Amino acid sequence: MSELRIGTSGWHYPSGHGTWNGVFYPPARRRPRGFDELAFYAEHFNTVEVNSTFYGQPRADVCRKWADRTPAGFEFSVKLYQKFTHPKMFGERLAGTLPPDARDAERVRALARPTASDLDEFTRGIDPLASAGKLGALLAQFPPSFKDDPASREYLAHLIHALGGYTIAVELRHRSWSDDVGGTLALLNGFGAAWVQIDEPKFRFSIRQNLLPNVTGCYYMRLHGRNAAKWWSHEKAEERYDYLYSADEVKEFSETAAAAKELVKTLYLYTNNHFSAKAIANAAMIKQQLGEPIDGEYPPEFLDKYPELREVVKTGLSGLGHQPPATSHRSLLP
Repeated sequence: MSELRIGTSGWHYPSGHGTWNGVFYPPARRRPRGFDELAFYAEHFNTVEVNSTFYGQPRADVCRKWADRTPAGFEFSVKLYQKFTHPKMFGERLAGTLPPDARDAERVRALARPTASDLDEFTRGIDPLASAGKLGALLAQFPPSFKDDPASREYLAHLIHALGGYTIAVELRHRSWSDDVGGTLALLNGFGAAWVQIDEPKFRFSIRQNLLPNVTGCYYMRLHGRNAAKWWSHEKAEERYDYLYSADEVKEFSETAAAAKELVKTLYLYTNNHFSAKAIANAAMIKQQLGEPIDGEYPPEFLDKYPELREVVKTGLSGLGHQPPATSHRSLLP
């Protein structure tokens, strides 16, 4: 029987209008001594997608603490450091740290080029998760500017090959990859890498996908939300993910997951519409539609914000008490 893992992209959203504090987690001022967001999150879900490793190389001491703070069987899928997937973004950050006389384009490109040493640093950082049996997939998320051409295919093949031994999921967002679906499948299938199935607002050059698994080892789905109006035009990046899927909308993904898990060994489904813990609400909806246990207790504030989940999840005092489970688990299927 395949493993079904449902969770969210990230667990720590402490600031901004879309904070999880006071929604899924208690407000900072009302937290008891020793309250641990990750441990609380892990009472509700059996996996999480780590986004912080995109902004900085993972550190072994941090990953070891993550492993220690979560129960047996919990898994972390880890996003690759941006140097491996977003060279332009990394180069711009790097240039800002260099003295003015060292910022010529050629020098920056050379310094931004990932090396074997960078890869070693990344794998050393995540080793505590792997050693604890808590490492899920490695997510290689490429930007929409990463187009299908010979150089991109060569680089992608080199990267996946270099990460041999890990479960790899590749997120491609430019339509050129789906325009040559046969060539893309041949490349990914040849390495046993999962082609990440994504839901997001669709524009002219957005990738088109059928949501089907391409390998039997792993299926990986990410739901980003459908806030097309704020996708490219927003004051703060968090606004892009301000979208709550309806029960009818998530039914498509629940049904897809139910079918895909019969074909693969492990299925990962992550909700990335993180604004105000909408990702938590939708992940709970999907679990309920799939007949999965709805673990953990949810604070009253969460149910005030998402009343459609009142008869689905259990509630506790500010998310910390222990009340009897709700007696009615009404289906969210339309």
